[in-house]
Amino acid sequence: MLHHKPGKRFTGVKVNAMKKITNIAAMIMMAICLLSFGSNAQNNSVETKQSATDKRILIVYLSRTNNTKAVAEIIRNNVGGDPVAIELGQPYPEDYKATVEQVSKENETGFLLPLKTKIDSIEKYDVVFVGFPTWGMQLPPPMKSFLHQYNLSEKTVIPFNTNAGYGVGSGFQTVKELCPNSKVLEGFEMKGGVERDGQYLVIKDEKAKETETKVKKWLQKIKMIK
Repeated sequence: MLHHKPGKRFTGVKVNAMKKITNIAAMIMMAICLLSFGSNAQNNSVETKQSATDKRILIVYLSRTNNTKAVAEIIRNNVGGDPVAIELGQPYPEDYKATVEQVSKENETGFLLPLKTKIDSIEKYDVVFVGFPTWGMQLPPPMKSFLHQYNLSEKTVIPFNTNAGYGVGSGFQTVKELCPNSKVLEGFEMKGGVERDGQYLVIKDEKAKETETKVKKWLQKIKMIK
């Protein structure tokens, strides 16, 4: 009896110690699992955010009276991206009537104007906004030159337009025809200046605010912004 009691106390102490060790091990394993879950959740959150914002955007535009440029700037302020103005090796005449005559001949002959503008590594862009005014109810020859010169296959192409109040004409349709292997989204168009009547930049001040509201609604509709 004297030898049995001490042995029994020792066994109880040993069992309690083992229970404590087991409990501690379980707590450690639970903590590791929680940390791992939290880390994975954080990584998934980061990946989701990146996939929604990692599109590389190019905004190419042609603007004679700066109205199309104004729309391009509004687009950039909302979606980001690199703006590039289309410039010609030989600019059009300053005289409006002379320019109209030249553009008419270019449309008739299909002449593609040489561009001064050079875009390096266009393949790195996922989305290309293409902005232009309506000239002779058609896509302006310089923009035709751009779409012929640069391969936009497998990219998302988004046209936008300013005009003298007569609409986009065949401009958007021509963009689709010249980008057969691109995903061409719904375009945006609005009235700008009327150079023939001496109205140049009109998208400014209150008109600029109105334009921004319209552009934002359009960008939301085509899912470029939330």
